[in-house]
Amino acid sequence: MPIDNQLIVYVVLALLVALVISFLATPVVKTFAYKVGAIDVPKDNRRMHKVPIPRLGGLAIFIGFMVSVLLFVPITPEMRSILLGAVIIVVLGVVDDIMALPAMLKFVVQIIAALIPALGGVRILAFSNPNIFSDNLYWVLDGLSIPITVLWIVGITNSVNLIDGLDGLANGVSAISATTMLLIALLISEAQVALVMAALVGACVGFMPYNLNPAKMFMGDTGATFLGYILATMSIQGLFKYYALISFVVPFLILGLPIFDTAFAFIRRIAHGQSPMHADRSHIHHRLIDMGLSQKQAVATLYVISAILGLSAVVLTTSGEQRAMLFFVALCIVAVVAARVVFPKEVKEELHEELEELREHGRHGEHAPRSDAPADSPDPSAQEMEPPAQKDEET
Repeated sequence: MPIDNQLIVYVVLALLVALVISFLATPVVKTFAYKVGAIDVPKDNRRMHKVPIPRLGGLAIFIGFMVSVLLFVPITPEMRSILLGAVIIVVLGVVDDIMALPAMLKFVVQIIAALIPALGGVRILAFSNPNIFSDNLYWVLDGLSIPITVLWIVGITNSVNLIDGLDGLANGVSAISATTMLLIALLISEAQVALVMAALVGACVGFMPYNLNPAKMFMGDTGATFLGYILATMSIQGLFKYYALISFVVPFLILGLPIFDTAFAFIRRIAHGQSPMHADRSHIHHRLIDMGLSQKQAVATLYVISAILGLSAVVLTTSGEQRAMLFFVALCIVAVVAARVVFPKEVKEELHEELEELREHGRHGEHAPRSDAPADSPDPSAQEMEPPAQKDEET
């Protein structure tokens, strides 16, 4: 399907502006974080860093995003309500990063922030019916529209925050999810969603050099909740409003990693008789670390999983030869990344072992060594000491 070239230009500009501003704003925000005492001190075993690291990096992401959006995105009433809610989420995050706030207070403020776009027209009006045998193609939510919308926004906001446990994890996964939504928005000609997602991708990428392991700065609750909020609201604005089959599946694929991790965490805690909000060290990234992976390997593994889910979502919005070709390319990319990035050391060791086995097999398969045999050939005296039966088998 054709894509407007002018839209592509604006998308690239929106991404670059957000990237540059986010990158340049991070050192300024870092200095501010030290002044106000927004420092993450490793005081329990859930934290993977060993030295105090400044938080508030999400403020740089927010600044880059907002400047780009205000420059390139048409501000409709719905968009205005989303941005107003985002400001509330960021203010809440900044205060929480400076002085820890009670969980219940944060939850109430998040509900208020989610209500603003829900009451401003950003709503989940219907779900496509997952029952393919039903005569009803979709479920109209009617009076449940606002409660389900608020639940979705608050849930995704907190799920992204929950996976923010390793250097660069939440930022990278959010960038991958935003890139997926950007591609889908381009395919279905949703210019506003494409521009907003381009701004979000750029802001995340601009902050990434400071956040990758070993991190120089964390984005804190300011960044994690902001990213979750924007992904949640824009998924409603760009995906849920379609009554096609993809409206039910695609948002859950795009945000599949944080959704699964949050759902699994809640089920695990309830099964152990704990509060669903009780913090623990059993998230997916913690389990990967406990399996022996380094931080970089664990993060890369989760990047690959998120990318697979995102590519699957894009495939569902394409058809015919495009779908087959894209899926083939996706599998190739995933295979290369998994082999060369996630476990580079393990792959090299495995290849070394295979080569050694081939060499040993070649040595045992040779006849009696010649005078001009290579230096690594078996010792002739060792050959003579072998039993006759062994020699017969080899000859």
